[in-house]
Order: sequence, then C-alpha cells, then structure tokens
Amino acid sequence: MASLFHYKFELPQESAEGVTLYFSGLNEEESFHKSVASQEKYGVSSSFFHIDKKSQFSFLYHYQAALRRVRIQERRRVLNLGINKGDEFTVIQDMLLPEEFERVEFVGIDYCESAISHAKKVLACENVHLHTHDINTLKELGVGRFDLLISIGTLQSSNLNFNAAFMDIFQNHLEKGAAVVLGFPNCRWIDGEMIYGAKAPNYSFSEMGLVLKDIHFCKKYLQQKGYRVAVTGKECLFDIGQIQSKELDRLLYP
Repeated sequence: MASLFHYKFELPQESAEGVTLYFSGLNEEESFHKSVASQEKYGVSSSFFHIDKKSQFSFLYHYQAALRRVRIQERRRVLNLGINKGDEFTVIQDMLLPEEFERVEFVGIDYCESAISHAKKVLACENVHLHTHDINTLKELGVGRFDLLISIGTLQSSNLNFNAAFMDIFQNHLEKGAAVVLGFPNCRWIDGEMIYGAKAPNYSFSEMGLVLKDIHFCKKYLQQKGYRVAVTGKECLFDIGQIQSKELDRLLYP
C-alpha cells in the first residue's frame, strides 16, 4: 500500500495500546529518471548511485535465486554489463565462500567513469576487472568469452538497439552453453525507494508493453538456441537462461 501511494513504510512502534504504523511521503522530484541524460546520470553524485538495491528485499531475493539457479559457484568467467558501483558482484561475493569467489574471474563494464572508479575501490580483488567502456563497441576491449552474462536494466538503455546488442553479445562473448541472467526493470526509483510498475514516457499509469516485448524476444531467442528459460521476479523481472539438461530441469522444476 505504501508503494502504491508513494509512501515509505517506516519502522513500527510498539506501545501499551498496540503497534503504531508510520509512513513518510516520498519526494517525487528526487528521482534519477528526471536527470539530464548523460553518462554521469549514473555517476557518484547522482541519485541513481545512492540507491541501495541490496536493501530492497524483493530485488535481492530474486537476484540471489537467479544466481543459485545458474549455479554461480561453478562459473569461471562472469561478465556484467552495466556494473555501476558493483552491487551485483558484491552480492555474489557475499553468497560464496572466499575460495569460491577467488576461483571466478569477474569482468564488469560501465560507461560511467566515476562509478567504475568507485567500484574498483569496493572490489579491489585480483580476480575482478572493471572497465569504463561503451557496450556498443564491446569488441574493442578484447575481453574474450564468458560462461555467465549478467545485465540488470542496462541493455534497455536508449543508446542501445536491444535486439541487436543482445544477439551480438550472445554470439561473440559467450561460451557454448553459457548461462544468462538479465534484469528488466518493472519499477521506478523515487526518493531512493523502488516503486512497482514500469512507466513509459507520456503515460500517467504503469505500462509493461516494452518490458514484455524485450523479455519475449530474449526468451524466444534463447529457446531457439536450446535454452531453458525462466522469468521470475516482481519489481525487477529476471530472465534466466541456461542450456537444457535433465539435471537443470530437476533443479528448476523439482
């Protein structure tokens, strides 16, 4: 209810009369969606940078579930497109034992230089390599191929042709049988809070047409390549693809 009416649900207080619920209104002008479009729209001084996705239970729960489904502990090279300050990698670091994390090579790419500079301090590990680069010219980096692709809300950027970008990444940067975890935002960020419902420009209501279109394309494309695909989540919809096998079917559909 708080999310629906753009309120934040504060910590309840217990008293002799019972429990009192507290709500505070969100500042709807405080949103990175209203920022000027530039690479520093997502930089260290931006509203987006100060969003703590890991504190949003719905995002964290479904993201961790997606990582377990692709058996993150068995991966050896992981590519994250749109790494920003490194949240997706630090979640993995928290999930794995130190020796498991160190066995994996992580490569993160983002167009925002200040965000990458921050992420390098947070993820100062020999097995983590972070680059400031345009995804449109990914081949120039020569990063090779990976057995897991992660991209949360980045491939839908206005400066990318989603279909062409995804096919190019799949064909040129993934190993045969690599797994894929894609996040499609079905939410807005207002005053640091994740509000359910994607909203297209000039719409006064939530409209999921574009999100569903991109998800359908990825699902159909991966299925044609022999992948089993699951779509999960709520505020962030995760498209999880992995090559079909009897063992995978048992894990995903017990």
